[in-house]
Amino acid sequence: MDVIVNRVQTLLDYQDFVITQFPIGLESHAEKVIRCIENHSTKVCMLGIWGMGGSGKTTFAKAIYNRIYRPFIGKSYIENIEKVRNPVYGTHVHLQEKLLYNVLKTDLEVESVAMGRTIIETELSRRKLLIVLEDVNEFGQLANLCGNLKWFGKGTVIIITTTDVRVLNRLKVNYIYKMNVMNENESLELFSWHAFEAAKPRKELNEHARNIVAYCGRLPLALKLFGSFLCGTTMEEWEILLPKLTLIPIPQVEEKLKISFDGLRDSEKDIFLVICCFFIGKERGCVTEILNGCGLPADIGITVLIECCLIKVGRNNKIDMHPLVQRMGGEIIRERWPLEPENRSQLWFQDDVEDVVKMYIARTFFV
Repeated sequence: MDVIVNRVQTLLDYQDFVITQFPIGLESHAEKVIRCIENHSTKVCMLGIWGMGGSGKTTFAKAIYNRIYRPFIGKSYIENIEKVRNPVYGTHVHLQEKLLYNVLKTDLEVESVAMGRTIIETELSRRKLLIVLEDVNEFGQLANLCGNLKWFGKGTVIIITTTDVRVLNRLKVNYIYKMNVMNENESLELFSWHAFEAAKPRKELNEHARNIVAYCGRLPLALKLFGSFLCGTTMEEWEILLPKLTLIPIPQVEEKLKISFDGLRDSEKDIFLVICCFFIGKERGCVTEILNGCGLPADIGITVLIECCLIKVGRNNKIDMHPLVQRMGGEIIRERWPLEPENRSQLWFQDDVEDVVKMYIARTFFV
């Protein structure tokens, strides 16, 4: 009987995603989104999952997919959309081909974006589908895959993950779920499972563990990576490693966070880097006035940075930034101006500042 069931599930494309070994807090959050989907069950439902890189958007989308996919015969989960590219026709055509293949299980050659849109409407308009589009960062990707609700049958659910809420607003999705960082207890538990293979840290390392959670800014990806790195280490090794951890870039985290930065215009990148160095904790209106006076379009630029999850503004209207995003900004400054620190427009790392001060003193008093 099991063999028959497995065979039928294969034919029907029933296969759960492997989400995460430690799904802390996922269930309660998923329930909110599933209720929204159920409220739109008589029409096409589009919902967005929005948050900074590394906040767990993919894990969350897969958890929802696993909960709801069985009633849908036609399904498509497209991961890492930016990396899906046809060497001849580019990203959008290849995305259309991938969507059509996932649903129809047949290869269709799409020669142009316009042709792809027509095929999608013709072939999918009577089907109830579940579609997940992961890591969308430009509106054109959505416009050419699901730009018109008439392309899909009633009951279709389309889930989109992004770091840029603007693409969701332009598409006019039914619901946007904001992925926030984990709370303190959830963060400590997630880190502990990866570092200690238990729900709580070892007693003698409790303070160290909490310091790392604070440094990670309760970002799930960073908590997993730091926890896995420290798993199995002794108390003595913790003492040696901890002072160095905050000085070492985490490539996997920075790669995720940098996606939002790379999508900015040059002026917006400049605004981000200036804020990163000088204006954390400052009042938004004051920062806007200063940056406008420097020729940077801060009225719009600061709003864009908020929409791309690179900065946030608190209730007191003061600008804040996730510590790992700020760290990423410092690395970008170093990469942009790799030569002598005294020639940079901004200084980030203490060693660079000390070198410049020493050089200034030497030139002033000893030349």
